[in-house]
Amino acid sequence: MPFKKIAQDVNKDKLSPLNVTCTSSKCEDNLHSYWQKPRRKKIVNQEELWGKVFQKGSCWACRIDLVDWPRVHSKNLSDVIYTFDMLNTELVRYVYWHTEIDHKAFCDALEKGRLNLRFDAEELLRKNVANAKNPRWEGTQTPKKGDLIYYAQHATACCCRKCIEYWYNIPRGIQLNDKQINYFVELIMLYVSARMPKLQEDGSQVPPIRSNGKLLFTAATQKLVQSSPQLNHQEAQDQKIFEGDEYFVPLGEALPV
Repeated sequence: MPFKKIAQDVNKDKLSPLNVTCTSSKCEDNLHSYWQKPRRKKIVNQEELWGKVFQKGSCWACRIDLVDWPRVHSKNLSDVIYTFDMLNTELVRYVYWHTEIDHKAFCDALEKGRLNLRFDAEELLRKNVANAKNPRWEGTQTPKKGDLIYYAQHATACCCRKCIEYWYNIPRGIQLNDKQINYFVELIMLYVSARMPKLQEDGSQVPPIRSNGKLLFTAATQKLVQSSPQLNHQEAQDQKIFEGDEYFVPLGEALPV
């Protein structure tokens, strides 16, 4: 995976999921990448590379160290706002928190509602990232668009085992247990609540989508879309979506690894 610095003249809010990766950084805008860049072409010991991430957690490009990693690794839902704030210091996560959700994903979420999205989130986690044996497509098992759950997985760093490893200190090669999967489901649903705070529980009937993926707007569709606005991370914080959301379940202690 190529390590890439985004040019200074590129507006951070114009970036999309299609032109950033986990190793992209834009340090002048305080948006980093916590992957560690190898200092030599051939890595002899992969554990040595990941060990540097856990010990330092610094940006590969500028070496700044912003994240209290033990605090994030504790996986405590009562401290989720700090986790989300730190996720927003990594460029790829920031993009998924602020980019506009594509038409297909947006309409699909409207139609499914929260309950079905929660079911889908658990199903996708169990199918694509929970297994102890990494799939051959590790790192690419979660598409970049087309489903709101995909956006949420990338935004909350539970899109693949590599991201789960350095953000949540759960090594690859072990099966995710039910408590860990439940934690990631809660993160995903909090993202859903933040980006689409007025999404209904059971969903709404959505008119057909054109073959090019654009929503076929009618007066009824326009009203439906306007009633389910997309918010970015900062707007969600300003409106205190997390604390007021029904899925926010503060815990007295961290979920065990």
